[in-house]
Amino acid sequence: MSILLETENFSVHYRRVVALNDVSMRVCAGEVTAVIGPNGAGKTSLVNGVMGLCPSSGRISFPFAPDAVRSTETRVRARIALVPETRDLFGPMTVRDNLRLGAFAVRHDRACRIDDRIADIFNLFPRLKEREHQLAQTLSGGERQMLALGRALMLSPRLLMLDEPSLGLAPLIVAEIFRVIGKLKEEGVSILLIEQNARAALRISDHAYVLENGSVQLNGRACDIAADPRVIESYLGMGMSPARTDRTPLAAALQQGGTRT
Repeated sequence: MSILLETENFSVHYRRVVALNDVSMRVCAGEVTAVIGPNGAGKTSLVNGVMGLCPSSGRISFPFAPDAVRSTETRVRARIALVPETRDLFGPMTVRDNLRLGAFAVRHDRACRIDDRIADIFNLFPRLKEREHQLAQTLSGGERQMLALGRALMLSPRLLMLDEPSLGLAPLIVAEIFRVIGKLKEEGVSILLIEQNARAALRISDHAYVLENGSVQLNGRACDIAADPRVIESYLGMGMSPARTDRTPLAAALQQGGTRT
């Protein structure tokens, strides 16, 4: 499979604070690659660094668009899209206008038929069609997440990065979001999925990385990661006594059992 994104010894730092340390990873075309880990592991710093939104070091490449490394703007023009965990919608604007802005970087492309793309988004998220002329700031949390995802899809992204798409949502909405991710996967959309819901993320992904303390602790096929006893213990909650609270951190377990990266 062709590689869309590759990092080597990639680090993200905020002044003297290193949030991500020497991460090497790949995202291949047509696959969903999951990154799981606890709060503070560096997951959001990873996608922000990949998007060029914060200072970074090490090597990053987009083989399908070599010039994309120059700036955030060139990455957007190369159709690399990020849906941040904060969603970052234009609150005083309508749902339709938010979607139209999602296609701003490709508006001069003759193949870009904005109204057709909006219709596709409304087919994917019928609830947004019902609120087409409603202001984004009046939407529920689930609807805002749908709109943020729909706006990114207006770019027809070569690489779609989703940062915690299930964060703070009701279970029924989470199921709907993952249904859509599954549909996008079937359509061949390449996705880098950052997610705390390890069970759902591993179920839908082809490849997975486990981040802890800013470093990759495990990586491999998602099905293999999901079956790893250390991941089951730390993230999937299986075989745990309800009274037990002293879960062994994955990093400590790996020091005893060896690191696979």
